[in-house]
Amino acid sequence: MSLCYFVSDLHGSLARYQKLFEALARERPEAVFMGGDLLPLTWCLHGSPDDPAEDFVGGFLLKNLLRLKRTMGGAYPRFFLIMGNDDCRADEEAIVAAAAERVWDYIPNRGATFKEFDVYGYPYVPPTPFRLKDWERYDVSRYVDPGSVSPEEGLRSVPVPDQEKRYATIQEDLERLAGRADLSRAIFLFHAPPYRTNLDLSTLEPKMVDHVPLDRHLGSVAVRRFIEARQPLLTLHGHIHEAARVSRSWRDMIGRTFCFSAAHDGPELALVRFEPEDPASATREEV
Repeated sequence: MSLCYFVSDLHGSLARYQKLFEALARERPEAVFMGGDLLPLTWCLHGSPDDPAEDFVGGFLLKNLLRLKRTMGGAYPRFFLIMGNDDCRADEEAIVAAAAERVWDYIPNRGATFKEFDVYGYPYVPPTPFRLKDWERYDVSRYVDPGSVSPEEGLRSVPVPDQEKRYATIQEDLERLAGRADLSRAIFLFHAPPYRTNLDLSTLEPKMVDHVPLDRHLGSVAVRRFIEARQPLLTLHGHIHEAARVSRSWRDMIGRTFCFSAAHDGPELALVRFEPEDPASATREEV
């Protein structure tokens, strides 16, 4: 059996990262999956360059992981990483530079392998009410939920073609990402959770926006349809911090696929431990 960790939505918290580093040194998992929203607030979110994430990545994260790599030697785990909608794409360069040091595999919109398992990463989420749109796409069409801001508006830290802003969808991306591969031994690292599951339930109170009721489920329809149709072994999700508290469950199943969330709305680190050979035995601990 292969012990793996899954964490998400650390948002640059030094305390959460320190707990992760301590657990890594103590338990020595074979792989760590990091599901986005990993960095602190940066200039593209609050309008000034006072807190550049490249210092966080190149200074804090890289320094600590290289130290772990030296002390753990051959027991150093494989890291698989994507960014999330609160991570500025302008900071992607620092993530790629750290990947060159072989501390992690950065896998947005691409695949990798871990032992006999295929691993895929996908960072985009459906439109949110927030300003930053670096990692947002239309879901299955150009529809936007009431109260949310379309990918054609808002703020981007890296320019993209207007055609991409207007027409790119999560649904089309996932079709290209997986192709016709057999996904029965595949692990998908998403930031967005699937729609209408335990993993996407929010605390939005029932109210109307422009005479339309708000939906408390904030996940991706495209992600759900993809899981229903392709039935990967396991999918990992974050994004909706309060979902596990509201639904009282951090896990769900869609057909044969196990779906886990590591998002958490408290100060603790939500640490999911799982073995790909036996995903039913997974646990989640708030450290």
